Amino acid sequence: METTDYDLIVLGAGAVGENVADRAVQGGLTVALVESELVGGECSYWACMPSKALLRPGQALRAAQNVAGAAQAVTGKLDVQAVLDRRNSFASNWDDAGQVKWVEGAGITLVRGHARFSGPKQVTVTGPDGGTTVLTARHAVTVATGSDPVIPGIEGLAEANPWASREITSAKSVPGRLVIIGGGTVAVEMATAYAGFGSEVTVIVRGKVLSQLEPFAGELVVESLREFGATVLLDTATTTVTRSGGTVSVETADGQTIEADEIVVATGRKPRTDDLGLDTIGLTPGDWLPTDDTMLVEGFDWLYAVGDVTNRALLTHQGKYQARAAGDVIAARANGKPVADKPWGTHVATADHEAVPQVTFTDPEVASIGHTEKTAREAGYNTRTVDYELGNVAGASVRQDGYKGKARMIVDEDRKVILGVTFVGPEVSDLLQAATLAVVGEIPLDRLWHAVPAYPTVNEIWLRLLETYGRP
Repeated sequence: METTDYDLIVLGAGAVGENVADRAVQGGLTVALVESELVGGECSYWACMPSKALLRPGQALRAAQNVAGAAQAVTGKLDVQAVLDRRNSFASNWDDAGQVKWVEGAGITLVRGHARFSGPKQVTVTGPDGGTTVLTARHAVTVATGSDPVIPGIEGLAEANPWASREITSAKSVPGRLVIIGGGTVAVEMATAYAGFGSEVTVIVRGKVLSQLEPFAGELVVESLREFGATVLLDTATTTVTRSGGTVSVETADGQTIEADEIVVATGRKPRTDDLGLDTIGLTPGDWLPTDDTMLVEGFDWLYAVGDVTNRALLTHQGKYQARAAGDVIAARANGKPVADKPWGTHVATADHEAVPQVTFTDPEVASIGHTEKTAREAGYNTRTVDYELGNVAGASVRQDGYKGKARMIVDEDRKVILGVTFVGPEVSDLLQAATLAVVGEIPLDRLWHAVPAYPTVNEIWLRLLETYGRP
């Protein structure tokens, strides 16, 4: 058994863990990064990158088909095998050699194996060969192990060997018939992709689609999915799942039976903490790890957590944002330097609370930042909601024939600043960073009038929203 000391130990070498380690090394610390699977994690191999690689070809084809002149030149269908091959390249063919090279070049020590806490500031790593190494942290341990899909307790579902997010993004072939249970981002993105591949897709949603966003977002996405040929069953509970040979049968509470070749579960996530030995440090295995805004786990002065495992904002970019704050503050505290832990300071993840940007890469896309109308009111703000049809913007009509979409701006009437913005439409993700700057910077509406949008671009939506609101 080998024992090694480091200033910081990071559990999980996904994008989030890599960022913690990198920032801490830049701050002068020695860091061990522990990973039991592929370095680069979920986002690189089974989530962000491969899923967007699956979505983009269909989006590009439909964009061309909706512009006269280009439409006449586009006469074929997607080459599905070419799409899958391109996806494979984005996932580096599930080979992490490039990521390992980056880790080593950044001055981070990579330790392969499964880590479990064996005491305060101490983890025992069981390597691929069964050997163990005890790592001890001088200053901190950070948990960045991410999350796993939740498999709901539907009768027969687990026995039917359902796909989850990993299987659907890494599939080697496209099922002829596909049932997806869930109405969140993974469900609707993969329904969009596979409907574009020619699968007969059925989406079963217990409630509404994209229910955490503005209602019109889910409504427009459902309308689009149905136009692509998908069946979307809203307010529908799944009661029983059975697999017989190559066929999966799904029964719903309202008496429907849907048959498919594969079934996908996309009904939420749970923290990947059940086998970390949390009980040895007074925590409960399988629980989320709540933190303060410096990402310090509640009740500890040495244990940090970042990314999905915190349940703050289950998005890769927010996890990386948390990681930058955590890596910097761990280095600052280890070196006895001042900590900037006031809201919006260097060492805090303030944006997690009311300024989280996110994109759902359906067609149309959904891009949002900050509050919805509902959450702003629940938070006690005095608000006004401003809506505008994106298709009425000159730049939108140039981009695509029959451009359809909607924008909503939520205004804090007391301070005359924007609390949230939602865009739904083709390629609206390009509009999101301007909205993020407006929300994070709390730019007054009277100053935004001087941010002139270039014409004719879809960015003119900002002028239209302000005109609809009226001069302050």
